[in-house]
Amino acid sequence: MNVFRSTFSSLRNRNFRYFWFGQIISVMGTWIQRTAQTWLVYQMTNSAFLVGVLTACQFIPILLLTLIAGTVIDRHPKKLILLTTQTGFLILGVIMTILVYAKIIQYWQILLIAILHGVLQSFDTPTRQSYVVELVGQKDLMNGISLNSTVFNLAKIAGPSLAGILMVKFSVGFCFLVDSISYLAVLLGLFLIQQTPALIAKTQKRYLWKDVKEGLAYVWQHAAVRMSAELMIIVCTLNYNNNVIIPIFAKTVLNSGAQTYASLLSATGIGSLIAAFLMSYLSRFGLQRNIYLAVGLGTATLQTLMIFVHTYPLAIAMMVAIGFCNMVFLNQSNASFQFSIPNGLRGRVMSIYVLLNQGTTPIGSLFVGSVMDVFSGAWGFPSCGILALLLLMPVLYLNRNLVNKWLHPTQQ
Repeated sequence: MNVFRSTFSSLRNRNFRYFWFGQIISVMGTWIQRTAQTWLVYQMTNSAFLVGVLTACQFIPILLLTLIAGTVIDRHPKKLILLTTQTGFLILGVIMTILVYAKIIQYWQILLIAILHGVLQSFDTPTRQSYVVELVGQKDLMNGISLNSTVFNLAKIAGPSLAGILMVKFSVGFCFLVDSISYLAVLLGLFLIQQTPALIAKTQKRYLWKDVKEGLAYVWQHAAVRMSAELMIIVCTLNYNNNVIIPIFAKTVLNSGAQTYASLLSATGIGSLIAAFLMSYLSRFGLQRNIYLAVGLGTATLQTLMIFVHTYPLAIAMMVAIGFCNMVFLNQSNASFQFSIPNGLRGRVMSIYVLLNQGTTPIGSLFVGSVMDVFSGAWGFPSCGILALLLLMPVLYLNRNLVNKWLHPTQQ
């Protein structure tokens, strides 16, 4: 029972429970939509590069808008922002559903909806990340961060698998319908949350760019956060392109279809879920910097080794391991950014986290899509893994004193 209470301590907060359970359903719908959308585009175009363009369109707005969004988040109530963004997602889901069912869907329409989705995501994701502290308080923040991460990994397990079943049993269009309905859950959860004192920075009369610079300065001036940012820009750019790589890998290397694609995505979700619950339990011990470094190198190494994987069982096992490393890395990156942030800067600092986590995705997506078009689907994972290892080495060397502190925390 002590283990259970430690793992789920933040769920004692009523508001966080409503937020958490609503998000499980909503994010599951999002993963169903992403899985179906990627498969639809690959079936329409038969091009890994155009799948990469789709992913780039989803995340380019995050690259362009997230820093500005962080300032908006610090100036306005987060619940209001989330109600606005989730309603926007619902409308886009309904439009996509109608286009697919009416059989008038075209590639450019999918790209346009992806861009609009990315605009909303630019405000939604950093708001959700920074909203956790208002729902759980500083005492349960580490646990809240970890449990909030489980939302995405529960969805990564159930979402792609369910998408595969729905695509086979019903249609791709039905997946978009389910996604649209799922947003009602998080909207209901937000409406049920009793209003808490909003943490709003008193910056209304300042210039927007000065607020953005203040958030950037905080990250740059704190060595541990700065190094986390340097690690993230490499690992998140190159090692989080599963949506682009896996459908091509499933078709060209494993010679399989939609169900295998969904199963491989679910396998990464299983690894991520194991990691999320483990990190929720370990959250009571604070940041785990030594593990953080290990999984950063581990995910790049595992992706490099994917060049030797040509069978379904081994691919599933590797996806579980990659998902585990990816989840621990993001969990500790998130904690590193949120740890001891002044509340007035939380939205801006977390917008930088989201920028590094998702905003760099277009670069990685276009890179790996081009590699697979020129060579083959077998080189998707290894090309990203090899390049990540080459870039990580100088970063670790230049920060060797800090690395030594992280590897030997008991000596400090």
